[in-house]
Amino acid sequence: MSFLSKRSVLEELERAKASKTKQWRDNLPTWCPGCGHFTGLHGLYEAVEKLKIPQKDFVVVSGIGCSGRFPFFIKGFGLHSLHGRALPMATGIKVANPALTVVVVGGDGDGVGIGGGHFPHAARSNFNLTYILLDNSIYGLTKGQISPTSPMGMKSGTSPYGNIARPINPTTLALAYGATFVARVFSRERDIVSDIITKAVQHKGFSFVHDLSPCVVFNKLVTYNSWNNMVEELPAEYDPQDRSKALALAESADPIYLGLFLQENRPSFDELSNRIKDELAQTA
Repeated sequence: MSFLSKRSVLEELERAKASKTKQWRDNLPTWCPGCGHFTGLHGLYEAVEKLKIPQKDFVVVSGIGCSGRFPFFIKGFGLHSLHGRALPMATGIKVANPALTVVVVGGDGDGVGIGGGHFPHAARSNFNLTYILLDNSIYGLTKGQISPTSPMGMKSGTSPYGNIARPINPTTLALAYGATFVARVFSRERDIVSDIITKAVQHKGFSFVHDLSPCVVFNKLVTYNSWNNMVEELPAEYDPQDRSKALALAESADPIYLGLFLQENRPSFDELSNRIKDELAQTA
């Protein structure tokens, strides 16, 4: 279990002291105790350590929101960009220097709200990026308004009579947009989150990780307990090669499936660009 009590926070701090990821830890995270984002951050620490990525070759880009603080908590290069603009910033960095490992972090409002127009183009272009979307179904930084993933009927400062808009499903969007690696995880499961993020960073192409990351302060409807009662691992026999099957499973609301929905080997933007450069060089 991840960060559900004062005792668990202290246990995590002790575990962190003994962790091999200490070299990646920078400023102490300032999220509220219990925030699901701690698990996503730790998963990224473990991924870059396992993959032995040099800090000078690593960049994390974030937008605005609680997740926007990621670059301050991890050593390496970082860019805290504008609201909804993390993906275009990251693609620019990757195009300028393809040798860098670039990870994008954003929330549900940042990624599928104001930044929703950038998502399909990053995915269909198959940029060699990892995009971690931390979904708490609320605008937490601005003290609790409904977001694009808030369930219908949810009451907040901007929906005092209940949300009447159908929520967006980021996992199905990633699949529909053509992402070549699509997974969904739950911040309760720290080791699984670390494993999936590691695989996502290893993947050549656009990898998307949808992390169900509860806000324990401002969202009293979508919680660890409510998600715990709804989530289920993908069937053991499931093969993440069929996009149509992946879409059907990602759409399920009862249960909400967790795991790797799709991994497809397709030339990345980097590879296709290099092919064009080579062809031009040969004809020059």
